[in-house]
Amino acid sequence: MQPLVELDHVNKHYGDLHVLNDIDVAIPKGQVVVVIGPSGSGKSTFCRAINRLETIDDGEIRIDGVPLPAEGKELAQLRADVGMVFQSFNLFAHKSILENVTLGPIKVRGKKRKEAEEQAMELLDRVGIGNQAHKMPAQLSGGQQQRVAIARSLAMEPKLMLFDEPTSALDPEMINEVLDVMVELAHGGMTMITVTHEMGFARKAADRVLFMADGKVLEDSTPESFFSNPQTERAKDFLSKILTH
Repeated sequence: MQPLVELDHVNKHYGDLHVLNDIDVAIPKGQVVVVIGPSGSGKSTFCRAINRLETIDDGEIRIDGVPLPAEGKELAQLRADVGMVFQSFNLFAHKSILENVTLGPIKVRGKKRKEAEEQAMELLDRVGIGNQAHKMPAQLSGGQQQRVAIARSLAMEPKLMLFDEPTSALDPEMINEVLDVMVELAHGGMTMITVTHEMGFARKAADRVLFMADGKVLEDSTPESFFSNPQTERAKDFLSKILTH
């Protein structure tokens, strides 16, 4: 079976800093991959390179067997097929929640407004905020806004969802409401790549953990194997620091 996402000897530098160092990873359809590691290890760059928010120096990234397009219509199409949820919610402040979720399907996918609104309401109900559809983003909590951002990505019916530290800007009590939605998505068969510090999510929802440090993938294993029996000193050191508290 062809992997949905392939990174083939991918390298990226920022000046002298080698942020992605010969990354070689293949992710099959339906797999939930969690990328963890210390700050500055290249995790976010790894995630952002997959929909070309970051360019790479060499190597190749393929989605569904097709190399990432450089620009133009093909790149827009790719971005429509790859949902992305960031730390910041990036909602349009002057549009209602419903308008935020229907904008992409109407403008990019060419859906009729009525169909887009019905689908949006289903998704907003699914993420637990259907009753907030006519409010503006500023009237919602951070956790609610992040759930809107997830619904907005899902409305495009993506092949793949990328999450780049989606809970790091949230208050502690709001983190679980977002992670619960992500766990449900994971269990529903969505292909997901998630950069996160939430080890509970990695244990509960991931099929696979990639541990990155210094621009390299040092470990690639199941959550159970990674958390109970890390293979590298770097991973052991990382886990000893975060799992003692």
